[in-house]
Parts: sequence; structure tokens; C-alpha cells
Amino acid sequence: MTLTAVVGQAQALEGREAAAQATHRALDQIGRNQAVFGIVIASRYHAIQQVLTGASTLLGDIPLLGLSTNAEITEDGQSQRSVVVALLAGDGISVKADWWGGFGEDSRGVAQRMTQTLQLYHSDGTLLVVADGFNGDAKQFCAGLPAGEYTLAGCLAGGALNQARTYQIGGRQSGTNGLAAALISGKVVTGVGYAHGWQTVGSYYRVTRSQGPWVRMLNEVSVAEAYSRLFKYPARQWAFPPLNELVRLYPLGIEQKASDPLLVRSPLRMETDGSLRMNTLIPEGATAHLLVGSIQNCLEAAKQAAQAAIDSLNGARPVLALIFADIAWQMLFESNAGQELQVIREVLGPDVPIAGGYTFGQIARVNKEKKSAPELLNQQIEIVLFGAP
Repeated sequence: MTLTAVVGQAQALEGREAAAQATHRALDQIGRNQAVFGIVIASRYHAIQQVLTGASTLLGDIPLLGLSTNAEITEDGQSQRSVVVALLAGDGISVKADWWGGFGEDSRGVAQRMTQTLQLYHSDGTLLVVADGFNGDAKQFCAGLPAGEYTLAGCLAGGALNQARTYQIGGRQSGTNGLAAALISGKVVTGVGYAHGWQTVGSYYRVTRSQGPWVRMLNEVSVAEAYSRLFKYPARQWAFPPLNELVRLYPLGIEQKASDPLLVRSPLRMETDGSLRMNTLIPEGATAHLLVGSIQNCLEAAKQAAQAAIDSLNGARPVLALIFADIAWQMLFESNAGQELQVIREVLGPDVPIAGGYTFGQIARVNKEKKSAPELLNQQIEIVLFGAP
């Protein structure tokens, strides 16, 4: 059976009902083909265990991977309070999926536990990961992954910042403060592309105090005071809505080696003490450039990411596109929601189903031939294509 994919979506007040309807719509399209893998993308407003129950009741024992998002994506555009279910069907495909807790306490250790469970050391398949987007250190998780020939893609799940929780689904388990992963092997090809549309504005700072995931001070003043001096809003206002979450639109570009591009690191929110809550450590002494994005730059980035994903398929026919876009894209395109999807559709063509969501970060390792290190990405749009070889 040739590799095929379908996407179903539904909105409902309860997560179980939304997931059941979305799954039913996907199964209606797949016909007599046997699904071998399911991806579940659920609104942060739905209880994740209800979502898992609603999907798994209809899907039986096939492996699942899922996440909570701030908004859901399909080929029809952006929606909220919905559930999206994508199904892959085909012969000669093997999928193993599971969920591991304790990501916030030991991100590197969770990576090692996952590696052992999935026997990742000798795999040349595709590893899809969904990590907690608020707790833990995704950079340490990436450092805990082994070198190898496997393709890597994934994201940091989205969620409500005021609750400091995101959710993941792996296999038949779900929860928060965890890691979900699926290892896909066999007759399927995966292509990955990512890009962002943020650039420097000329303002830069020395990180003069940081502590764990918090950036406390820039140039010897609180981050809120530094932002106040630049944007002219009182420092106290940056600690409360809407500014405390809109800081996502103004990430930091961390200087690396002279020949390397700035490393984009995005804040989750501004805390009441005027510090930035990140999802990985920013070292003291680092030089941080303030970045801003533009719609035009992001549209071009979406086009670049889609083309890079197609190119890395090496001629395989794409059958499904997963999109993990940073929540900053949702904020930036608020007045014209889904505009970036139109650009992606122009590159992919009209026949490739799309599923995705807005997340707190992305994870990728595109150059598997060189066994390059996995990367924690911020502010990107990541496109994962599944192709028929």
C-alpha cells in the first residue's frame, strides 16, 4: 500500500468530543487503508487526557504523538479550541512512541531514558519529539541525544503561560512536565526545513545577571527597565498583560563565534520582578541583541522553510506537512491569521494535507549525514514533510 496521509479537525466544548469528531473525519478519508501512526494536536483549552481518550477509542492501538498548542493549524488556516488529528497509512512502516515524565527536573536524563527505550543509537529513521514548553531545559535535552543517522524534528508544546503548563501525548500516555517521542522507520522519507524572520534593531546589551532560566539584568538594570528605556513604556507595565507576554515578539540574539549567526533565544514572559523567563539558560556575560520581526521577512522565511523541507526529501513525493510555528508568528500575524500558510501552500502545492500548531520552540537536526548536533530553535517556523519513497 502506498504511503498516504489524511487530516481531520473538529471544534467542541469538551476535548473528548473534539478529538473523537476529528478522528472520525480523518478515518472517513482514509477509507480501508490501515493507519499506522497518529499525530494529535490539541488546543490548550482542552484537557489532554480527554483528548487522548477521544482519539484512542477510535484508533485502537496505533502509536500516537501529540501536543497542546496555542492555536491549531490545518490547510484551512488557523483555529482555536479545536483538535487536529493527522493519520499516516502505508506498508512497511514501523512506529514506536512513548511518554516520559520528569522533564523539568532532569531534561538530559529524560533524553537518555528515551534513547534507551527507543533504541535510538542504531536507528536511521525519523525521531519526532514533543517536550514540555515551560519546564525543563530543551538545550540540555538536545545535548543528551546521541549522534546518529536519524532525522530529528519536533517542538516545545504550547500552553497557557499563566498556568506554566504544557501537555504531551506519547503512545497511550499523556501528561505535563514530560517528553513524548515517536521513532518512525521503514518506507517513509522525512524532510525538515526551518527559518525565522527576525533581525537586529541596533540595540544590544550585556547579560549582567542570569539565574537558571531567568535573565535578571541587562547592562546592570532589570530587563523591564531596559525595555522601558527603549520602548518608552513604564517598567512596571512590562510585568503585566499584555506586555508581559508580548515580549515574545522581541527575542534576544546571542552572539556566538564571529562567523556564526546570532543564536535566537525567546522569552516566555516578563516576570513580576522585571526578569525574563526563558526555556533555557542564557549565560552571564553574553552579548544579547534585541531582535524584531516583520511580516514580510516572516513570509519569506516560511517560503524558505517549505522549500528546504522539499529539497531534503530528495525527490520523494510529500504526503503530509507538519508545521510547528513559534507563538510569536501567531502574535505577528494576528490581524491576518494564517497568511504564512498561504505562502507554504504555494510551495507545497494544493494536494499535501497540513497539520500543526503554535509552540514555544522547535527542535531539529537537518544534516543527518554529518551527524550534526540537535538544535533548540526559537522564533522559527519548522516544516516537517513525510514523503513516499
